[in-house]
Amino acid sequence: MALEDSRRSSALPSFLYKSKGFKAPAPAPALVPAAEPRINGGGGGALQSSRFLIPSPDESKKIAMYSPEFYAACTVGGILSCGLTHTAVTPLDMVKCNMQIDPAKYRSIGSGFGVLYKEAGPKGLFKGWVPTLFGYSAQGAFKFGLYEFFKKYYSDLAGEENAYKYKTFIYLAGSASAEFFADIALCPMEAVKVRVQTKPGFANGLLDGLPKITRAEGVPGLYRGLVPLWGRQIPYTMMKFACFEATVEALYKYVIPKPKDECSKVEQLGVSFGGGYIAGIFCAIVSHPADNLVSFLNNTKDATIGQAVKSMGPVALFTRGLPLRIVMIGTLTGAQWGIYDAFKVFVGLPTSGGVSKAPEQLTTPLPLPSA
Repeated sequence: MALEDSRRSSALPSFLYKSKGFKAPAPAPALVPAAEPRINGGGGGALQSSRFLIPSPDESKKIAMYSPEFYAACTVGGILSCGLTHTAVTPLDMVKCNMQIDPAKYRSIGSGFGVLYKEAGPKGLFKGWVPTLFGYSAQGAFKFGLYEFFKKYYSDLAGEENAYKYKTFIYLAGSASAEFFADIALCPMEAVKVRVQTKPGFANGLLDGLPKITRAEGVPGLYRGLVPLWGRQIPYTMMKFACFEATVEALYKYVIPKPKDECSKVEQLGVSFGGGYIAGIFCAIVSHPADNLVSFLNNTKDATIGQAVKSMGPVALFTRGLPLRIVMIGTLTGAQWGIYDAFKVFVGLPTSGGVSKAPEQLTTPLPLPSA
């Protein structure tokens, strides 16, 4: 298959999103018509189609898959997904960050909430919500929008057959590529958020916290935690997307008693939330040591990663604040996939994931040449 042809077609997502009995909406070029069949195996081989149309489930919306409108919708869905959920769990994040920085004072989840409430009242539990909202909205835009882009891009590069065979590697590569850029967008707001939440009296929020860091350390001060942020978020996002895709596929295959295209949108969104929650548990475990490092480095001036590891110790690095983070990230990830897919359904796009099918084959034998 020529490279330029493969870029216009869909490889991996065609068998993830294909629905039954679809008739392509006009104009046909928006969804790419089927190409001429190709022949495998010479005489007597099977006739195989090399193109698949990817429909939107709501034809009245007519957003073509992998069009600029599609990527714009995924970007907006990512903004809503990550921005709203991270802001909603700010109290949990406050307790988690303070448990990582001062475990003697914040000994447990319950006592941590009690200390924060006693010292700052209800408002204190939401300290840092503005940089959280801005930072994670920017991250979500890149995370989800670029994941959809890179997933298709790598699928097209691999070719239809390899994209199906190595689909998990496609998910991992696409999510890692997307998160690399997403963390660059997130890092400045994360630096402000952590210091506002864990350094009493440092700043009230974004408006005074951001200029305070830049005056003292310059713009590089906002990116001191970028490397550990990559170390936390890239494995987290790889697990988040690959585990979600595999979990949703397994749920439709082994748990849900009917095919995805026969499920209602409410049922499909329930699967998205469940798959996201399960993925979130694994995300929290994989990324937790780096999360501890991010909190330590953003709270301790001029500290290095080696000093942070030595100061915390290996056990604390992997376990301090982990139970709370599992609850927080599981809920967060489930809600994110639910919001993201709800927005996709709202604009007329299919929900994410589903039963993966090998490229379709027509078993009609080729006619033998006449004598």
